[in-house]
Amino acid sequence: MRKALFFLGCMTDADIEWMMRNGTRRSMAKGSTLIRQGEPTDSLFFLLEGELAVSIGGKTVAVLKSGEVVGEISFVDSRPPTASIVTLSHCEVGVVPRRPLSVKLRDDMAFAAHFYQAMAIFMADRLRTANTTLSGNAVELDEEIEDLDELAPHLLDSLSMAGDRFSRMQQRPWGLR
Repeated sequence: MRKALFFLGCMTDADIEWMMRNGTRRSMAKGSTLIRQGEPTDSLFFLLEGELAVSIGGKTVAVLKSGEVVGEISFVDSRPPTASIVTLSHCEVGVVPRRPLSVKLRDDMAFAAHFYQAMAIFMADRLRTANTTLSGNAVELDEEIEDLDELAPHLLDSLSMAGDRFSRMQQRPWGLR
């Protein structure tokens, strides 16, 4: 859930409403493939409920829980995914197709600024987490350096709004224009 809070905290209510109106909600059974490594994907995904396994070359490297944004790397660089994503349980996924999202990003500069700021913060956190995990080194922290898992102070203000936005994404129908 924390990852979605990064993303949704930078967006506005109107931004989220637009994504829900222009996206769809997909129910997926356990064992379904959401993204296949090396095969192009045409959407950005929000894991609304359930758990996903991230695997590279058949080896599971991460488990994603409700609140994750998925497919963001391929969305940003338009290259095939570097990992496969398979459901570990029944999942509910919000799907925002590339074509309408790309048009919105091109035509609405405020939306684009919010979206790309959210994406940058989200991806930076994911990279920090991966670097810490791969290094295997514990980081010595003191009182002047925030915990690696702690939200930055400037993001705390939007935390409550982000939680409300995610709840709306979970509870309300998608694709209604």
